[in-house]
Amino acid sequence: MTASPKTAMVLAAGLGKRMRPITDTIPKPLIRIAGKTLLDWSLDSLAGAGVSKAIVNVHYFPEQIVGHVATRHTPQVVISDESEILLDSAGGIVKALPELGNGPFYIINADTFWIDSGVPNLSRLALAWDAAKMDILLMLADLPSATGHSGGTDFLVAPNGALRRSKGDPAGLIYAGAAIVHPRLFKDAPTEPHSLNAYFDTTIAAGRLFGMTMHGRWITVGTPDAIPLAEAAVAGALTESR
Repeated sequence: MTASPKTAMVLAAGLGKRMRPITDTIPKPLIRIAGKTLLDWSLDSLAGAGVSKAIVNVHYFPEQIVGHVATRHTPQVVISDESEILLDSAGGIVKALPELGNGPFYIINADTFWIDSGVPNLSRLALAWDAAKMDILLMLADLPSATGHSGGTDFLVAPNGALRRSKGDPAGLIYAGAAIVHPRLFKDAPTEPHSLNAYFDTTIAAGRLFGMTMHGRWITVGTPDAIPLAEAAVAGALTESR
């Protein structure tokens, strides 16, 4: 068994257009749910999984995120500045590779989070990781465990855990915005805007995209009307865990 990743990429540079008018004055990762920013939900989960360094990319109202994370100590936060050009998910990761190191690392979307049930999901993800057969391992959620999700599913899971596109099949699972990735995936990749989604397709074709279903409540906050739903989901999940 390999050691758990000690570095992580937190994708926090998006414009948050669907969250307007809230995001007219603050970046989406600083929206608060149950008294905690979306960004801190992500960073706290990483701290709980033993991550020592998190790279957070910034573009929209970057100074607000820089100021906010300055008060954090665990994990250490390193800012990847995309103020001049928004690099999309994969481009942002490529830019941050020198800080992420040579081993597998976590990727976290800063606009989704979850309430664990039992063993923390990021720790479970690390236990499921197998670098010999995987380039990406996605954390997945089933539809009944999701709050705020208005779309269909993303992936179907084979008996061995390998993934293929579900094309919305209700029997499929949702990508839950967390993953482990090996940096070899980005060898020779350009530091220019491009999406991580394209790498899902290339690893599916190679048989190297795998998934793990999370335990607990997964919460996505895409529009302002999702905030009260998220607040209620947090309260309910925490009550159930007591």
